[in-house]
Amino acid sequence: MAVGKKKLAGFIPAPLTPLTEGGSVDFGLLEKQVEYLVAAGADGLFVNGTTGEGAWLATREKADILRAAKEVVAGRAFLAAACLQPSTPQVLAELEVMLPLEPDFVVAVAPYYYAVPQEAVATHFRQLARRSPVPLILYNIPQCTHNPIALDTVLELAREPNIAGIKDSSGDFISFCRGLAADVPEGFSWIMGEDYLDGPAMLTGADGIVSGLSNVWAGFHAALVRAAQAGDRAGVLANQAKIHQLYGIHRVTGGKVIPALKAGAELFGRSTRWMRMPSLTFGDGEAAAVRGVLEGLGLLRD
Repeated sequence: MAVGKKKLAGFIPAPLTPLTEGGSVDFGLLEKQVEYLVAAGADGLFVNGTTGEGAWLATREKADILRAAKEVVAGRAFLAAACLQPSTPQVLAELEVMLPLEPDFVVAVAPYYYAVPQEAVATHFRQLARRSPVPLILYNIPQCTHNPIALDTVLELAREPNIAGIKDSSGDFISFCRGLAADVPEGFSWIMGEDYLDGPAMLTGADGIVSGLSNVWAGFHAALVRAAQAGDRAGVLANQAKIHQLYGIHRVTGGKVIPALKAGAELFGRSTRWMRMPSLTFGDGEAAAVRGVLEGLGLLRD
């Protein structure tokens, strides 16, 4: 079990990072978005993760974002600081910048760009956990890193005292369910990171969800987690159905995930459409498609 005092569990949105047309962080909108997520019932925030374009942000920017989020949250939710770097030394260097801001957890992905064996993946996380004064969250997103964290590796790392749990965004529900049924130390958390699987994961015994889609509308995700915690299966399934509909913002825009989230949040005045790579920013046609999905759900009205 990790040594931290806070439980890695519940509804954990991964905030997007609003940007100006010039590419700098729009801190006014960032603060508005963070406040929205916390007020909607977030138990924690997954800061500078994939949804936040963390792999494309400089370490200095990530520190400024974490600092701003902490000021807004003011202790109402835990903060997990993602350090999306490709190698162990780079993660450790970023941790040195983040740790003075006192996040409750830190997050790392498997090494990326070069292919590495599972022994190297395990060593990477073990070294990070042993160097960090706060608990480490494993983040499995092989579609981005191209180096999965195999289930056997997760089960091995779960016995490290300072590893809090895993956020699994792989979409491999078979391995996730096998993990839930495995013998791991009490306190190791299994967190679902794929919105299509939130309800099934919670009904199967997951400790919580990390959601990017909730940046647009957080009510369905918050209600799903509360229903699961109350043993309300029907409530879980009803809210998962709404999440499936909300996922339409990605389907109607060709699977362009983060640009669709930003376009959706912009309609509520909590973001801009601008991406760190400006060429990925949605035009008016794609933004209109996102609006159509939200209007269909009754979330936007003329």
